[in-house]
Amino acid sequence: MQREKLWTPEFLGMGGSNLFLFMSQYIMVASLPIFIMETLGGGDMEAGLAMTAFQIGAVSCRPLAGRIIDAVNKQRLMRAATIAFFLVMLAFNWLHSEQAIYALRFLHGCIFALATTAAAAMAALVLPASRKGEGIGYFALSTNLAMVVGPLIGLVLIGNFGSIALFAFLTALAALTFLAANARRLPDEVVRPAGRQKKGFHLSDFIERRSLAPALLGGMVFFAYGGILTFIPLYAKSLGLQAETSLFFVVFAFVIILTRPVIGRLFDEKGPDWTVYPGFACFAAGMLLFSQVGTTAGLLISAAVLGIGFGALSPAFQTLAVESAPAARAGVATATYFWSLDISVGLAAVLLSFVAAQFGYAFMYGICCTAIIFFNAVLYFIWRRTHRKKQSTTMT
Repeated sequence: MQREKLWTPEFLGMGGSNLFLFMSQYIMVASLPIFIMETLGGGDMEAGLAMTAFQIGAVSCRPLAGRIIDAVNKQRLMRAATIAFFLVMLAFNWLHSEQAIYALRFLHGCIFALATTAAAAMAALVLPASRKGEGIGYFALSTNLAMVVGPLIGLVLIGNFGSIALFAFLTALAALTFLAANARRLPDEVVRPAGRQKKGFHLSDFIERRSLAPALLGGMVFFAYGGILTFIPLYAKSLGLQAETSLFFVVFAFVIILTRPVIGRLFDEKGPDWTVYPGFACFAAGMLLFSQVGTTAGLLISAAVLGIGFGALSPAFQTLAVESAPAARAGVATATYFWSLDISVGLAAVLLSFVAAQFGYAFMYGICCTAIIFFNAVLYFIWRRTHRKKQSTTMT
């Protein structure tokens, strides 16, 4: 029996636009602080405020994104969002005061939240049901690739060619985002608005209750991962391995790409338990290895084991969050999942900093993050058991 087609032009378009949106963000994470400090004469606080402005925009608009996506024509919304994204990137070429940078970064965060949520929701809707887990896993790779490639491009551009080349490249990337998102007309059943909307505002407009459990479980995975993302430069420096930090992320992303076909097919054919439980085991083992790193080889081995675990867990919970809700609520379900991730990574940066300051990085990764992963696995077991009981009761 022939398998349903996965790599459709519509799916590739959404994946491409997501790649470029995330790449622009990671380019700016690496290069904008340098621009603010070296060109505008700002300090560490001013550089940090640019990131904070983006996060405020993204976190505040993420819940609204779900309601908007489900209430309007998704294709028209994506067209408007990618045009706005292009205009914001274009404005960076001329508006070079600190206040203008903060305002643009806030707008960037709002547009980023709306566009990435819409791209993920539409990608999930165009995928065949029999290959949804595999497809969402491949879609998630676009984020992983952006995470590795984006900072490298940003540092090369700002370091070798200056801010003019940096902002010109970001503008060109925004134009590619528009083309990728809008080159292909999506089916009407994917882009048309959901049924009649309730008047006023309700909690269900912003949070999909049925997707909340997998969203929170995915958020806890990203909380543990946020400890790596936020503190690895400082941790690697304390070990004398700061030059190998970029290699860590290259190996991490390469392993996710390498294992994705197997993990995705396993999820669709055997069910989520076959990828989630091994994912928890690998993620916990990788965190323990990471906490005891002393050499370059140890750093890269831990990156590989962490990549297997994270590559299994992240798309699994995103798929479960989307599948838990009806198609008409795909936008709110996706927004619920991403909002949980946004908050979790932000909380990790704050809360784990206290743990690291009091007990050190080895304790933070080896004990604290590993305990969170284990606790998450227990919660998943309880949720799956309850979920199965509800399903069997509904069927009878």
